[in-house]
Amino acid sequence: MSQKLIEYLENKKILILGFGREGRSSYEYIRRFLPEKPLAIADKNPQTLEDSRVCVICGDGYLDCLGDFDIVLKSPGIPFRGVNIPQNTEITCQTDLFLRFCECTTVGITGTKGKTTTSTLIYSILREAGLNAELIGNMGIPVFGKLDMPRDSVAVIEMSSHQLEFTHASPHVSVLTNIWQEHLDHYNGGFEGYVNAKLNIARFQHENDFFIYDDESGSTDAFDPCELTAAKRIAASHSDIAQDAFISGLAGINSHLMGEHNAQDIYFAVCAARCLGVDDEAAKRAIAGFAGIEHRMEKVGTYKGITFYNDCIATVPEAVRFAVDALKNTGTLIMGGKDRGISYDGFCDYLSEKKLPCVIGLPDTGHKICSALTESGYDGMLIKAKDMDDAVMQAYAHTHGGMCCVLSPAASSYNVYRNFEEKGRHYKSLVKKYGEAEE
Repeated sequence: MSQKLIEYLENKKILILGFGREGRSSYEYIRRFLPEKPLAIADKNPQTLEDSRVCVICGDGYLDCLGDFDIVLKSPGIPFRGVNIPQNTEITCQTDLFLRFCECTTVGITGTKGKTTTSTLIYSILREAGLNAELIGNMGIPVFGKLDMPRDSVAVIEMSSHQLEFTHASPHVSVLTNIWQEHLDHYNGGFEGYVNAKLNIARFQHENDFFIYDDESGSTDAFDPCELTAAKRIAASHSDIAQDAFISGLAGINSHLMGEHNAQDIYFAVCAARCLGVDDEAAKRAIAGFAGIEHRMEKVGTYKGITFYNDCIATVPEAVRFAVDALKNTGTLIMGGKDRGISYDGFCDYLSEKKLPCVIGLPDTGHKICSALTESGYDGMLIKAKDMDDAVMQAYAHTHGGMCCVLSPAASSYNVYRNFEEKGRHYKSLVKKYGEAEE
């Protein structure tokens, strides 16, 4: 694969756009095979590199140079909303080039929520079945690190909408878990642009490929699967899950996979494994041994009679509903974060119906939701916390013993934190700081 890709790149004028983890991975890969090739790196932040054959472009105008290059190898975190793309410049990314040039079997997973759990389950099932599989992509492993996977191996690739936006090839097996409002500030056209990026996971599939998708969670209104892809299509609705005897028999097999949403993720994973010829017994063993994922309904521990959960990956209202419904005895919900223009009307209705004893709102959206609930006559306790430290102290003060407190933001973390991981770890450290673990 490397030879084909290098031949494609060697005579082109290349810009590496963004020099974070993925950008550095792109640079290192190209340098390994083309050590003398002139390259350019553009990033808003200042960058230093001891390479005399690299031109570094930094500052507020770093996107003005796109038309000077044949290929722009874009990092996923850079939004192109409002950016004019020059007609003769190819915008690509690691995910696009991997899918176009790899020789191994590829399984791709995307969706607003559930993609990390589903990806990890698929990987675990394939490994349990004895296949040579690698888990790469959006969870933190740039795909260029696995470009030379053997032809008989399987790349399981978690794909964000940002990684799919400029992708023009699709995996052999594609999974779309759901599509809800998210990243509205990133795409031209808002939600429509976001959906369009997601659908690249299936748009370029062939007739012998497979497309597994949820046809009930909002994605139905966003696309017509029959028109989208030539692949064989597998719907994964709740009714489909109920009719699958094997999936129904897995109920309660693993405490890390509580709730209907996790049952659906299991179904996605099993369907993907079946497409590759893996038997259900291997799937059952892998699911039973699943160790859970940090920040995804992660049990922090029981402190002062309260069981705390970290569900910081829940950055949209729908994901919060799944967590609260799965835990069943939620006494306190901590939510809120950056306001990205997502509508919370339905979410406020949901909270009113659930009648949780205590809702703690963090700036910015949490305060707005608390205000809306106050106006609607919510009869539970509503607290506008000034920060996470205050929120955790209020949770200890107001959560009844024997009940759960869950951090499930329904918003992104970027108004205060670098990412949801930092927010979740801060929450966990404060929970442990203010309480003594009982188990």
